[in-house]
Amino acid sequence: MIERERPPRLRDQSINRLIPNMLTVMALCAGLTSMLYALQARWEPAVIAIVAAGVLDGLDGRIARLLNGQSKFGAELDSLADFISFGVAPALLLYQWQLVELKGLGWAVTLAFAVCCALRLARFNTKLDNTDLPAWTSRFFVGVPAPAGAGLALIPVMATFELGPGYLDHPLFVGGVELLVALLMVSRLPTYSIKRIRIPHRHVMAALLVFGLLAATLVSIPWITLLAVGAVYIGSMPLAVVAHRRFSAQQPVPSGAEADAPRDTPVE
Repeated sequence: MIERERPPRLRDQSINRLIPNMLTVMALCAGLTSMLYALQARWEPAVIAIVAAGVLDGLDGRIARLLNGQSKFGAELDSLADFISFGVAPALLLYQWQLVELKGLGWAVTLAFAVCCALRLARFNTKLDNTDLPAWTSRFFVGVPAPAGAGLALIPVMATFELGPGYLDHPLFVGGVELLVALLMVSRLPTYSIKRIRIPHRHVMAALLVFGLLAATLVSIPWITLLAVGAVYIGSMPLAVVAHRRFSAQQPVPSGAEADAPRDTPVE
């Protein structure tokens, strides 16, 4: 009698080590909930759900490092959650909001955004084990990260919430913005890795004050605040290009290697 080989099992884990995965699952649920709201034409809750997914996505990786809870399982789960929350959910929201009027063209743009997000995440994951990169490369991503891409694609929606209908909610403009962001996600454009920004000790109190003000404005005037954050991020792109070129001139990246993710970051 041939004994069947048992399938591999997950190792026992403490609750602390599972917290990052719990946050990732919550981010996934937020992305799925956004799609539900989009299908119900409840646009503001749909956008808020994607923003919540972005916040949870920013927390899970950092908490994983603090609790020493990094794992290949967590990294794969995070990529799947990112694809749903920042690839499929915003694409479906924009299609239901305006792009449905473009019919086949609108659906093509929707598919392009989701596919570009998947390609961006796949490229990101293939570079996680690259240890031949200079230390400075950890400060940059290659292309726009998936959470930032989702936020940039939703700028027309948030601007319409604040300014009312007009040119910003025209289907062609919405589709053009979405397609541009999709291309930025798979581009070679260097962008800053926010997770690697260090605050000097003398500026910690000022940074906390700014964070407090940002939280207050996010509650009182959420769409203006999110649009301002998006504008700052867009403004940082040329600065990232200049900084990347300066570092590359001082310490070139080895031939055949490319920086696509901070080396100590298990998830995007």
